[in-house]
Amino acid sequence: MQKRLYKSSDSKILSGVLGGIGEYFNVDPTLVRLGFVVLTLVTAFFPCLIGYFIAYLIIPERV
Repeated sequence: MQKRLYKSSDSKILSGVLGGIGEYFNVDPTLVRLGFVVLTLVTAFFPCLIGYFIAYLIIPERV
């Protein structure tokens, strides 16, 4: 069976993108969120926020 990336419906805070990434890589979604926040602060917000928005549009919801 092939693994697929979906937005999380269980560990959803904003839209489920980071929770879905955590589930895909079998990592605690809280660690993914913390890493995202640190990366966002280091890169002056815009690159990560644009990437998050694109991921929000591309990654499908689990049906």
